[in-house]
Amino acid sequence: MYRLDQLCLATLLFTALGLSCSQNSSVPPTFDGPRAFSYLKQQVAFGPRVPGSEAWENCRAFYNTFFDSLGLTVDSQVFHFVDPYSGVTLPLVNVMVSIAGRHTDQPGILLAAHWDCRPRCELATDPLLAAQPLDGANDGASGVAVLMELAVLLAEQPPPVGVQLVLFDGEDWGEPGDLEYYMLGSREFARRGVRGKYRFGIVLDMIGDKDQQIYREGYSQQFSPSLNDMVFAAAARLNLTTFHDSVKYYVHDDHLSLNSGGLPAIDLIDFDYPHWHTERDTPDKCSPEALENVGRLMIHLIYNPSLWPTN
Repeated sequence: MYRLDQLCLATLLFTALGLSCSQNSSVPPTFDGPRAFSYLKQQVAFGPRVPGSEAWENCRAFYNTFFDSLGLTVDSQVFHFVDPYSGVTLPLVNVMVSIAGRHTDQPGILLAAHWDCRPRCELATDPLLAAQPLDGANDGASGVAVLMELAVLLAEQPPPVGVQLVLFDGEDWGEPGDLEYYMLGSREFARRGVRGKYRFGIVLDMIGDKDQQIYREGYSQQFSPSLNDMVFAAAARLNLTTFHDSVKYYVHDDHLSLNSGGLPAIDLIDFDYPHWHTERDTPDKCSPEALENVGRLMIHLIYNPSLWPTN
């Protein structure tokens, strides 16, 4: 009897220990590429999301409803910009979503994308369309779609530390060569203070191309090489063959605002996109598989803080 009782007690203790370990484990959730692609198409369906337009207003309401439905904290960072080309004062809004982590005593991470559409497609294949806004399926909606799917997963399974998702506005406003009038939302976000608030930042832009080819972006390598090392080493471990571990291009994007504000940040971008700034930047040029590649990588990094750079 004694040996039997002892065995039963040991079994109960082992079972309880197993349940406790299971509850404390952090197996990353599975990123759903097709569902993310549906978010891409829903954004584009509103029409070009040009700041101040009806499509822009309706899409922002869609974002707020979506994130609210997940029980997440949604905030709007509103500011105004005087358009140098028309003299019109534009309303701009950065949409910010906060997701609490399990360890509240540690700095969180920032993941961002821009949600606005370019108000002109100067590289249009049809010159008559050059002054028209573009749909921005890849150039804007793809990065946001990944963040939306991440929000679903992070709401269901809290990450190790807090995650802030930011949808930047006004990234693509300027005319060619007028760099002062690009990255408006991220400049305002950084101006209000990012130094010391986050562990690091990753910007997702133009990552939905069917023929996805993502290289190290040059300014990211210059300002935050350890972040690039983390990302591309993880991509290799996950066998993401569309990621290439070498520098190919330098891109002025929202990560520059973050680095200037004192936050280490990199840009994940596929700049080999033949439909850039044309009327052909539409959902049929994108794919669920491309979104899933980036989403899987982000999930892997979020739930494995041991991979994060220490400097």
